[in-house]
Amino acid sequence: MTARTYSGLFVPEGTSDGPLAEHIERLFFDRGCTVGLSTPDFPRLSGVNRDVASRVQAGLDLVGGPVDVIVVHRDADNAGQHARRQEIESAMQSLGSVADLLPVIPVRMTEAWLLLDEAAIRHVAGNPRGRTRLNLPRLHEVESRADPKSILRSCLLTASEESGRRRDSVAKRFNEHRRQLLERLDPNGPVLRLESWGNLVADIDDVVKRWRSAEAR
Repeated sequence: MTARTYSGLFVPEGTSDGPLAEHIERLFFDRGCTVGLSTPDFPRLSGVNRDVASRVQAGLDLVGGPVDVIVVHRDADNAGQHARRQEIESAMQSLGSVADLLPVIPVRMTEAWLLLDEAAIRHVAGNPRGRTRLNLPRLHEVESRADPKSILRSCLLTASEESGRRRDSVAKRFNEHRRQLLERLDPNGPVLRLESWGNLVADIDDVVKRWRSAEAR
């Protein structure tokens, strides 16, 4: 019997968050489930509000029908994980969706997940052999930092060891560098020790259990 491929919709918070979909597909695959996540190009859609329900509905309209799982990425920011989860769940209830829901809620921002790999930061900054101290947050404190995006931006500039116009050029490429770091994120690396990533893994395990239970009926 051919194993089933589950369909899914990935709703990212920002334009450079696309690589998260591949990591989530991999986490499902590691648990014996093949999931194909569709990632609509939301910036090209006109007239779509930024609230979760509107973006999910627009995504479902684009993929042309129901899916097995809807993955919604939303930074906790100052609201916190619980409030974000409630926001996402309420949005799904308002749509009447029967798909499984998988919230992806970094604390406080996705950039916190990208501050754990010094070698990757130096590589993306174009100076892999650099030795300038980056002053990265320690793993146990990275989720408590107020503005990890600013920290990551500063670390990339420091790691580049550039000055003048070249430094300005590095600064302008932040979104590109951020996306590259997200692509290089190791789902089974240090990020596993962060609470927010652990919550994501636990939610994936719950979805897989529900699917396995339904298959066994």
